[in-house]
Amino acid sequence: MNSVSPQPLSLHALRWLLFIAVASSFYLNLWAVPLFDLDEGAFSEATREMFERGDFISTWLDGQPRYDKPILIYWFQALSVALFGVNEFAFRLPSALAGTGWVLAVLFFLRRVRDERTGLIAAIITATALEVSIMSRAATADALLNFFIAGAMFSLFLYWRERERRWLLLTFGLIGLGFLTKGPVAVLVPLAVSFIFFAVQRELKVWLRMVFDPAGIALFLAVALPWYVVQYLKEGDAFIQGFFFKHNIDRFSDPMESHGGGLLYYLPVVLVAVLPFTGVLIAALWRVKVLWRDELTRFALIWFLFVLAFFSFSGTKLPHYVLYGLTGTFIFMAVQFDGLRARLWLFLPQLIFFSVLLLLPDIIAGALPAIDDDYARAVLADYPAYFGLPWRLFFVAAIMFTIFCMGERRFTLGDKLLASGVVSVLGISLLLLPAIGGMQQGPVKAAAQIVNAQGLTVIRWHLNTPSFSVYTQRVTETRTPRAGDVVLTKPNYLGKLPEGLRVSEIIYRRGGVALVRVAAAQRTKKQ
Repeated sequence: MNSVSPQPLSLHALRWLLFIAVASSFYLNLWAVPLFDLDEGAFSEATREMFERGDFISTWLDGQPRYDKPILIYWFQALSVALFGVNEFAFRLPSALAGTGWVLAVLFFLRRVRDERTGLIAAIITATALEVSIMSRAATADALLNFFIAGAMFSLFLYWRERERRWLLLTFGLIGLGFLTKGPVAVLVPLAVSFIFFAVQRELKVWLRMVFDPAGIALFLAVALPWYVVQYLKEGDAFIQGFFFKHNIDRFSDPMESHGGGLLYYLPVVLVAVLPFTGVLIAALWRVKVLWRDELTRFALIWFLFVLAFFSFSGTKLPHYVLYGLTGTFIFMAVQFDGLRARLWLFLPQLIFFSVLLLLPDIIAGALPAIDDDYARAVLADYPAYFGLPWRLFFVAAIMFTIFCMGERRFTLGDKLLASGVVSVLGISLLLLPAIGGMQQGPVKAAAQIVNAQGLTVIRWHLNTPSFSVYTQRVTETRTPRAGDVVLTKPNYLGKLPEGLRVSEIIYRRGGVALVRVAAAQRTKKQ
């Protein structure tokens, strides 16, 4: 009896799968998870304070200048807040839209240089890769920056391929917008990758003419320079020192805020970041000689490897830095996708991923007694409230679906992997992020609601949670407590108040947060 070869999904079906992937990954439950500190809280509070100060040029955080990032993401967040109010959805919407634009840019680029099926495959991989899903629903600058970097890289390749001036000008414009979003990295990645690619193609003269194109440079400066000039005139050398030196040069030369790591730091990060497509990435890289022979996949490979190598040598290491090059992996994975052989190990990473998530409450329960950090132990102590029956049922179903895909023969391997991506982001959006957000940030939001209801004035002490200021819609002072203060701090610091002070009232205490009133310590009478 002859077996019938499985037929791949139609383009129409892939388009619907892409729509479901984007909706599930970037928008589902966008409003339902508290803002995460530090990054989401800091970006959101800096945006909120723009309205409070009436200043939409400079950013401040809890009453102090914030020089971490340029202005563009704050402007987009401010527009969203003006339309939808001060809430999680408004602060995160610009990132979700940028993530959507990022996915569509991948689709349109590959549809132009390859075909629509390859573009749809790459777009679905992009939308459902673990790290893209998380960062495209975060109220930070990263999704927007990656949209501009990806767009600039696609325009660069199209300029090399077609030699049409419009692609060169678009490249400069997108790099300018990226520079206005996060600074020099938006220039570094396209400049370095294009140099390597053109050098390999033996077209460095073309590259030099491209880089020093007068109209392109003028467009870049017109887009990026005005805000930097105005900001420097307002803030002076403090802005130059804070942004360019501290948050760019110093970040590369030394670890900041304990975010360091070894030379191989990003290898496991990449393997986790592309889940559930880790097996596809390994299979594609195993055929690196094939990737190098094709000009498109060679460009994508250079893009990925440069970012991986550059940030591996950076002093400061954060998982989302590798995103600047992951779009390259999505491209060469998609190009080789239909050629994947039906091997069970390609499903192994997602099977492990779903199994770990199924057992996560048990892992937390087993690890709690061994955790030395009082704050971490307090945050995790309430875990049973977030890992109920729906959690178990969903990830049992996800595991069963994966096992079914490993043995099923009616659908192609690639289509089953794409469907697994959608299952993965459903679990992240519906269960994983709400659970983590509830444990870590739920108590912060609840404390802010109590403060608003009682009309309290609060100071923070040994607790850096700018989201608290977002939820109270007031700047929160950070300082050492004094008698009569209402203090937001970590529970383990209640016994470490300055000499002469005591806790006179516990207003709220849950997880890693304690809201208390302090008073002068009672003096004992001498005998």
